[in-house]
Amino acid sequence: MAKELAKAYDPSAIEEKWYDIWEKAGYFKPSRDEERTPFTIVMPPPNVTGRLHMGHAMDNTMQDILIRYHRLKGDNTLWVPGTDHAGIATQAKVESLLREEGSSKDEIGREAFIDRCWQWKNEYGEAITQQIRKLGSSCDWSMERFTMDDVCTHAVRKSFADLYHKGLIYQGDYIVNWCPHCETTISDIEVEHEDHHGQLYYLNYYTADGSQHVTIATTRPETIFGDVAIAVHPEDDRFSQLIGQEVLIPLADRAIPIIADDYVDKEFGTGALKITPSHDVNDFAVGQRHNLPFCEVIDAKGYMTDKAGAYAGLDRFDCRKKIIQDLEGTKYLHKVEDYDNAVGHCYRCHTAIEPRVSKQWFVAMEKLVKPALEAAYSGDIKFVPERFTKIYTSWLENIRDWCISRQLWWGHRIPVWTCQECGHIICEAHDPDACPICGSKRLQQDEDVLDTWFSSGLWPFEVLGWPEKTADLDMFYPTSVLVTGRDIIFFWVARMIFDAYELTGQKPFDDVLIHGLVLDDQGRKMSKSLGNGIDPLEEIDRYGADALRMTLVTGTTPGNDTRYRQEKIEASRNFTNKLWNAARFVLMNQPEDQSVLKGDFQPRHLYDRWIGARLAKVAAHVSESLDHYELGEATRAITDFIWDEYCDWYIELAKPRLYGKHGPEAQVEAQQASAIVLRDALLLLHPIMPFITEEIWQQLPHEGESIMIADWPQIETWLDDQAEADMTLVMDAVKAVRGLRHDMNVPTGKRAPIHLVIANPDLRHLFEDQQEAFQLLAFASEVKVGADNDLTEQAVSAVTGSVQILLPIKELLNLETEIARMEKEEKRLQGEIKRLEGKLNNQGFVTKAPAEVVNQEREKLTSYKGELTTVEDRLDILRNL
Repeated sequence: MAKELAKAYDPSAIEEKWYDIWEKAGYFKPSRDEERTPFTIVMPPPNVTGRLHMGHAMDNTMQDILIRYHRLKGDNTLWVPGTDHAGIATQAKVESLLREEGSSKDEIGREAFIDRCWQWKNEYGEAITQQIRKLGSSCDWSMERFTMDDVCTHAVRKSFADLYHKGLIYQGDYIVNWCPHCETTISDIEVEHEDHHGQLYYLNYYTADGSQHVTIATTRPETIFGDVAIAVHPEDDRFSQLIGQEVLIPLADRAIPIIADDYVDKEFGTGALKITPSHDVNDFAVGQRHNLPFCEVIDAKGYMTDKAGAYAGLDRFDCRKKIIQDLEGTKYLHKVEDYDNAVGHCYRCHTAIEPRVSKQWFVAMEKLVKPALEAAYSGDIKFVPERFTKIYTSWLENIRDWCISRQLWWGHRIPVWTCQECGHIICEAHDPDACPICGSKRLQQDEDVLDTWFSSGLWPFEVLGWPEKTADLDMFYPTSVLVTGRDIIFFWVARMIFDAYELTGQKPFDDVLIHGLVLDDQGRKMSKSLGNGIDPLEEIDRYGADALRMTLVTGTTPGNDTRYRQEKIEASRNFTNKLWNAARFVLMNQPEDQSVLKGDFQPRHLYDRWIGARLAKVAAHVSESLDHYELGEATRAITDFIWDEYCDWYIELAKPRLYGKHGPEAQVEAQQASAIVLRDALLLLHPIMPFITEEIWQQLPHEGESIMIADWPQIETWLDDQAEADMTLVMDAVKAVRGLRHDMNVPTGKRAPIHLVIANPDLRHLFEDQQEAFQLLAFASEVKVGADNDLTEQAVSAVTGSVQILLPIKELLNLETEIARMEKEEKRLQGEIKRLEGKLNNQGFVTKAPAEVVNQEREKLTSYKGELTTVEDRLDILRNL
């Protein structure tokens, strides 16, 4: 008895079964065969606080497609998974839990708090990796890393110490982005700018005798207590006599100098700027040039300090309101204007950022970025698509020193100690026992932790064992490709590149494949605030992981966003059902002993030669597309082949032979071709849809234990240009008959004779041999092939290539009835067009109705006009019969 698949495809049972088998069998592990070409990907580590979202699903699907493709090609394939400790995000989660318990981190202390973070990570951190498994990700879980495990911790400490001793890490007072809610500094690229509707306040600063004044404009009057100067342009004649004099700060009665600096734009605003080095990044630079003092008036929590006098203790925004209230009606407040500007907010909690001078640790970037830039300039590292190279280089060309310290407890603590006896600074990869200068054991470690991106910047080489010279580092580094979203080119990609060149002397990867965002069906970014997020796990439960994977890559191109539509995943689900049913049919029509199918595939019948040739071309196209990271195109090519050519054409054409209607020899040929072509098509589809392909492949004649470790199809010998050309002629003719039947409204299933007029005798012979195709796929009752048109009855015709197709209609339809029906439809369409044209010519409607409604009416008019043209053409044909 032939093998048989279940009537319906059940993705949940099949996917869980196969993933467990694959992982236990060790198929995800690399061969570590030095003779094989290594292909390595390191997974962008998701946060342990996270849950799989569509961005993760897209990212992991693309990586898995590449990994499975190269594994099938026989490469030494390694995909390293891992998770990130996510400093601020994890600390916020644990602090929230403590608040629910009526406690706090300060109450339980640092050590206990870090223990709680580890507990949280161990309890919840595995969730994201289990979700990644559900997607089918074939990464080597035995190599899984966590950015705070022992291997990564050693790498982080070693890299910090190396950079420190090279003079590339230093500590200093500098203006930083400070989040008053998280109470930590964050980097420039972690600041999200949001449009803000506020006011611009024009304040007058008077000289001590009140005879003269300078007007400045500010959006932040609460910072006036931190002013240390007023700056004007040295060539601005309006202020030349005031340079060097002093003015008084409103409400503070403190004198500050008027200085000249080229930074000031004479043409902008009033031409005078208040300089507040402690609370503005540009003012900080001016202050450094003029050796101005610092004056901090807003503290780490966003409250006014004692320097604000009577306003001390107020929240910074409450202070702003109180100052303006106190200045109203006085000579110090010149005017207030509405003003829209972009305000920086913390990317985690969305609190408005407070620029603040603080002692922090920095990485000096000038030297580090040079090889990272040269790698992009020279093409040593390629961005796909190439346009992202410019985005990357532009950022590095204008980069500032990187502030790497964070005022958190959860994270990699900075490996710097200060001797409490002699003050000596110690920086080592391992905890020191005693001061090397005085021998004291009283050593105090720096309280801060490192920016999360510092540790994840080492990811491509730390996961392979760096700084130790491991066999894996030697075999799999540099890695092959990084797959990531465009939103973290600055956060992560650039850091990995300059870290890699400095610490390993090599690039971290050959290529960077950038993908876009997964948007909702309206083209909006998925977010909690919009409530438009779609849970990939729920989609997997409903449609299966294969359908979700296919949906995420269908129609995509590198770097561009894609819209997630429900009808798109339903179409993917329909494809899995189509494939399942086709495979079920093929298996039901196989001999019980499949040994006859295991020989060399040497097709003789045109249909078998054609489908083999088409698959050979598709295989080459899929390979080329995957090699160039065109995953969407690879998906289109193989799914179109399976649905359109294999299922809709080949299987239908092969049915008579499969049923034994042309004898046992022809039946075996069809059995062999249908099974072997399906088997190799499954191999091409496997990287995209791994589960259903494994389930079906196991039922077909094959070698080896799993489709995962089979060989990528090498079927160039199946190429057959003549078979493709002949079948194209036949298929075009069949389509033309279908078109005629549709145009004439012939009832579906009603058979009719077809006449083919062909002058070329060789071509005539081809069509004489393929009459069965018209009977099977064009509802032909009989097919007559001749050199001349000897048909005397009424017929409609079409021409395709050198073939004239005649379809007698005497028995297909009542001519008078059909003409009457079409004339009625013509009249209806003419009425609709007249109505819509009148509506759209009415300026009252066009100007007052919503633009969307007007556009819909215009689209209807265009559609009706197209339908009318078709009806008129059909009527012409019918009337001339």
